[in-house]
Amino acid sequence: MSDSKQYRVMRDSMGEMKVPVDAYYGAQTQRAVENFPISGIRFSRPMLKALGIIKRSAAIANKKLNLLDSARADLIVNVSEEVERGELDAHFVLDIFQTGSGTSTNMNVNEVIANRAKEVDAEVTIHPNDHVNMSQSSNDVIPTAIHLAAAMEIKASLLPALEILSLSLSRKVVEFDAFIKTGRTHLQDATPIRLGQEFGGYKSQVDHARERLERALSSVLELAQGGTAVGTGLNAHPDFPATIIEEISKRTGIKFVEASNHFEAQSARDAIVELSGVLKTIACSLAKISNDIRWLGSGPRCGIGELALPEVQPGSSIMPGKVNPVIAESVLMACAQVIGNDAAITIGGYSGGNFELNVMMPLMAHNVLQSIMLLANSATNFARRCVDGIKANSERLLELAEASIAVVTALAPQIGYDEAASIAKEAYSTKASVREVALKRKVLSAEELDKALDLMSMTHPGL
Repeated sequence: MSDSKQYRVMRDSMGEMKVPVDAYYGAQTQRAVENFPISGIRFSRPMLKALGIIKRSAAIANKKLNLLDSARADLIVNVSEEVERGELDAHFVLDIFQTGSGTSTNMNVNEVIANRAKEVDAEVTIHPNDHVNMSQSSNDVIPTAIHLAAAMEIKASLLPALEILSLSLSRKVVEFDAFIKTGRTHLQDATPIRLGQEFGGYKSQVDHARERLERALSSVLELAQGGTAVGTGLNAHPDFPATIIEEISKRTGIKFVEASNHFEAQSARDAIVELSGVLKTIACSLAKISNDIRWLGSGPRCGIGELALPEVQPGSSIMPGKVNPVIAESVLMACAQVIGNDAAITIGGYSGGNFELNVMMPLMAHNVLQSIMLLANSATNFARRCVDGIKANSERLLELAEASIAVVTALAPQIGYDEAASIAKEAYSTKASVREVALKRKVLSAEELDKALDLMSMTHPGL
C-alpha cells in the first residue's frame, strides 16, 4: 500500500528528514520517532504541562536579562502557554523509551513551539535551539520538568486524595466506636478491640502517608534549571537560574528553589528515588487497608462477614447474585503497579546515573507520575465507592468476639498464665466458653469473672 500521508522536507544538523506536513515538530523529533518505536507510551499531561511552564519561564527570564528581544520572547511565551494548557499535545509524539536524557522530548517541545510560533506570526523568526532553548540544556530541562510535574501533581491530586480518604476513615472511626470485635494476630484470634479502633489504625496510616509525602516534597522542590549541560551553567547568564525559578514559582504557586548543587541535581536523581520510595510506602499502606477491608467483608455467609461492603456491580458471569469487593481489588492492583514502578525507578537511580548525567530520566518521569496518579485516583475512589458505604454487621461482630478463646488473657494477671492457658485449651477442646470453664473450675467468683471478661473494658483497660 502506498503512503498517502503528505510530508515536507526539513533539515537539522544531520541533514534532511521527511516530516508530516501537518506536524508542528521538525527533523530532530522525526528522527526520534523513527529511532524509538518501542512502546507507544508517551509522556503524560503533567510532564507536558511542566515543559510548557519551563519554556514560558525561560523566555521571560531571557527577556528580563536582555538576552532575548521582546518580539521573540512574547511569541514563545504565548505558544508555551498553549503547550501548558494541552492545546498542542497531539504533536508530542515520542516514546518514553528514548534517549536517556530526554533530549528528544526537549527538542520535540522546542520544535513545536518554534513552528507553531511561525504559524502565529510569520514575521518573527524563532529557532528551536537558539531561541526556545536559550540558556537551557535537555540535561537541566528534563530533571526540572520531572520535579515540577511531580510537585504539581502531589499538591493538586495526591495530597487532597489522601485527605479525602482520611476524612472517610475518620467518620467510620466514630460510627464504629461502640462495636466490639475480636482482634486477630497471625490470622488467629486475639484479644478484643473496637471496630472504631481498627479503623483508627487505618486512618493513622493515611495521615502518616501525608506527612511522609510532605517531607519528600522538600527535596523535589529543588530545581536543576540553570546547570545547562553538565552543571557548570555554560551558555547561561549567572542570574538565569534565580530568574527562571522565580517565574516558575510565580506560575505554579509553589515555592521552588535553585538546586544547592547543580552537579548533584543533574548527575543523580536521588530526590525522585526518595519520592518513589515514599509512594511505595503509601502503596503498602493502601494495600494493607484495602486487603483488611475485603477480608473483613468476606462472605456473605461463609467468610468473616464482620463488614458489609457497598455492592457496586455484579461479581460473576456464572454465579447469579455474587458480589465481589471490586473497589478494594482495584486498589490492590494499583498499589502493585506503584511498587513495580518504584523498582524501575530504583534501578534508574543507581544504574542510570553515570558521571555528570542520569540517562534513565524519561522512564523515571513516566513511572513517578503514573504512581502519583494511581495512588490519587485509587485513594479517592476507595473512599467514595467503598469506605463511605461500609456497614458494620453488629451481630456477627459480637458473635465472634464472644466466641474468641483469647479473652482468657484478661484472667492471666489474677490466676496465672499456666492456669489461663489450661482453661483456653479446655474451652477449645470442649467447645465451651472461657467463662463456662472458669466457672466450673471456680478460679474466680461469678462477679469477678463478669468484671474480668467484660469485652468493652478489655478495649480500654487503663480506664
